[in-house]
Formats: sequence, structure tokens, C-alpha cells
Amino acid sequence: MSAATTTRATTPRPLPLLRRTLADGWRGLLGWSLGLAGVVGMYLPLYSTIGGNPEFLAIIESLPPELVAALSYDQITTGAGYTQGTVHGLIGFVLVTIAAVSWGAAIIAGDEERGTLEIVLAHGVGRTQLVLERFAAIAMKLVALAVLLALMVLALNDPAALELTLEGIVAGSVALLGLGLLTAAVGTMTGALVGRRSIAVGAAAGVAVLGYALNALGNQNPDLEWLHALSPYHWAFGAEPLANGLDATLGLLYGVAAAAVIVAVLAFRRRDVAV
Repeated sequence: MSAATTTRATTPRPLPLLRRTLADGWRGLLGWSLGLAGVVGMYLPLYSTIGGNPEFLAIIESLPPELVAALSYDQITTGAGYTQGTVHGLIGFVLVTIAAVSWGAAIIAGDEERGTLEIVLAHGVGRTQLVLERFAAIAMKLVALAVLLALMVLALNDPAALELTLEGIVAGSVALLGLGLLTAAVGTMTGALVGRRSIAVGAAAGVAVLGYALNALGNQNPDLEWLHALSPYHWAFGAEPLANGLDATLGLLYGVAAAAVIVAVLAFRRRDVAV
């Protein structure tokens, strides 16, 4: 065997944990992609028939104002408002949040509870490497969902008469992506801190639910609008990205997500792993 062949055989391949996480998770990603595609394909084409329908407008007007404000249905008669109210801010938000919670809570706490984390670390894998590569894999899967969402909305934009701009479509996906990354980062950070998957799931889901609730409460009354500043959901959608395009507030989502990942690295490097 030549020296070159020996070198190729013994040289480790780069980013092994990222590649393994993606390889192990492609079926799950496919399932979430099909679910998101189904939501977009089911809801958006309806706008062309109900967007300006007087009966639809009457139904919205008959709802309690508090409910309309909580669900952000006050702009649902526009293409951007309808897309936000049915996909990005509701069913699509739920799907991406569930995926992000599951993925984020599993990459440290999941393996630790199964007793396999020590085996991974025993193969010369650094703790910083484990957190960063596995979270990068989550980020790539969430990006794939965001790109799929943007492409489907773009494809249905004209047939459904949504009248969205390209910037608005991109901004909507960027907002949902940032929200998913923040949720996954909180799950990763909690798992790194305590090593319990159930607690990591609860923390990540709690952030998503609390953010939605704070946004809904802030919509109810001008005296409660200060709650918007505490809501990641409002950071994502408060500036109406589908209608107005990219906004600097979206940077909060990515900044907090990055900070949570840094905390996860620091905490995991200092904590004893349960066997």
C-alpha cells in the first residue's frame, strides 16, 4: 500500500459529528418538510377565493376583537396578513417549533440520558466540537425548512394572488428561521446545563409558548405593549416582515440564539456528564 493511500485511510474526515447528525436525521427532516409543504399547499391557495370574499370578511368582523388581536388577524384580508396568520405565524410556526425543540433537546441531553454521550466523548471528540457541530447540523436542517417555505410561497404567490414581494417572502422565512434557531439553542443550552432531556424540552417549548403569549397579550391593550419587547415571537413578526421586508429587530433572534449556544459550550465544558 502506498504512503498516499495510507494517509488517506488514516486521515479523519472533517466535521464527523455534523455529518453523522445529518445522516441520522434525514428521514425526520423529510417528514417535517412534507408537513410544512402540506400546510403551505393547503392554506395559501385558498386566499384567491376567500381574500376579498364578503362572507369571509363578515366572519372575521364577527369574532371578538381580543381574539382577532391575539391571533394577529387584523390584517388577514391582505396577502401578507393571510400568509402570516395561517402559515408563518401559526401552523408553520408550530411545526418549526416542535422540530426545533426536539432537535435542540436531543443533541446533548438525549444522548446523556441514553448513556451514549460518554462513548462519543471517548472517541477523541471535544465537548466544544460536539456542541458546535451538532448545533450546526440543526441550523442546516432549519435552513432547509426555511428555504422550502420560501420557495413554496414564491411558487404560490401569483396563483393565490397574494401579491407578496420577493423581499417579503425572504424576510418571512428569515424570521421563522431565527425563531426556530433561538428555540433550538435554548433546548441545547438547557441540555448542556442539566443533562435532562425532559427539562430541555420544557425550557425550549416554554420559550416558544411564552413568546407567543406575550405577543398576544401585548396586542390586547396599549398599556401592555411593553410585553412585546420580551417576546421572541414579536421580534420575528412584529414588524410584519412579509409585508415590509427585513427589519433590524430580526437580529435579536440570531443574537440571542448565538449567545445561548455560547453558554451551552461553556456549561458543557465544565459539567460532569452523567453515566
